[in-house]
Amino acid sequence: MKRILLIVGGGIAAYKACELIRELRRAGHDVRCVLTEGGAHFVTAMTLAALSENKVHTTLWDLKDEAEMGHIRLSREADLLVVVPGTADLIARMAGGLANDLATTLLLATDKPVLVAPAMNVRMWRHPATQRNVAQLRSDGIQVMEPDEGAMACGEFGPGRLPEVPAIVAAIERKLGTGDRRLHGRHILVTAGPTHEPIDPVRYIANRSSGKQGFAIAAALARRGARVTLVAGPVDLPTPAGVARHDVETAQQMSEAVAAALPADAAVMVAAVADWRAADVAAQKLKKGDDAPAPLRLARNVDILATLAQDVRRPRLLIGFAAETEQVLDHAQAKRRRKGADWIVANDVSGDVMGGDANTVHLVTDDGVESWERLPKRLVAERLADRIADAL
Repeated sequence: MKRILLIVGGGIAAYKACELIRELRRAGHDVRCVLTEGGAHFVTAMTLAALSENKVHTTLWDLKDEAEMGHIRLSREADLLVVVPGTADLIARMAGGLANDLATTLLLATDKPVLVAPAMNVRMWRHPATQRNVAQLRSDGIQVMEPDEGAMACGEFGPGRLPEVPAIVAAIERKLGTGDRRLHGRHILVTAGPTHEPIDPVRYIANRSSGKQGFAIAAALARRGARVTLVAGPVDLPTPAGVARHDVETAQQMSEAVAAALPADAAVMVAAVADWRAADVAAQKLKKGDDAPAPLRLARNVDILATLAQDVRRPRLLIGFAAETEQVLDHAQAKRRRKGADWIVANDVSGDVMGGDANTVHLVTDDGVESWERLPKRLVAERLADRIADAL
């Protein structure tokens, strides 16, 4: 068990500190919390105390604590100090060596490693002053994570979002040298998302795949120490921590990227690759006209899973996905035999699975079928990553 001192900064992302505490406790760590004045506007000390089962520290001027030099003791007893969220103001004060509240005093007094997960408006993150401050912290030996990119509470879009909690946990585990490292030294290839097959310069054939399940699996494998190559179709998702990402558009491009990523110890083919493409791609936009257009001629796309199964560099463990709307298990078992995969992960996509955040899957192997209850896609990924680690 490691002792983590969590400093909760004053930003809207402070609420995610609650989820972070739960995940760290679940991983067996002891969490002590320091709640800044700004952070207290977003979460309460009572909430943090209930989740951590430890006293929450809020002020440098606690008579009992400081009679025992509490801020020195707190900073020295921890194995790691974590700042979530690292606001622009808190990062600036850290870079300047200020010690004008309990949080900054602890950060200045500690001799233990420090990890900062930043969160702020995109313009604040990109401002030269913030970039100078981040560079200063990094030169001082403090690890500052890169923020995620996406929509923000202020309505703007860009880099500045707090990294997702699993990514923060993974960074903490790496910093501490703890966590599940069963896949260390293994290279695992993951495909995710749809493919877009062009009809003309503005139209394409596609499907509803969001890429969420594949990205969650890539992240879970990376957290277990694997070197992960993620070949992603056109999706708007942040790259998981510790994952090498290659973006593609078409099935042919995905097939080439998969071949280029070999050899691999395992491949998890989650992508919903289009079975068909336009046989003739128009050089110019097809015009509507008064009559119905000529029938669209289709050509079969490359079967990436079956091709990989026949490759001389075939991964030791080859896993395919089967998205079905009826006779899910029958189709999945037939697909495993037909494609030459070791496992098939089958799911019923007749509801809101594509684009949703939960999934019900069946793991089809030589040993039979293992059906899992409906789970968030993140937990499906964790469970599958554990099965892969056991198999390898």
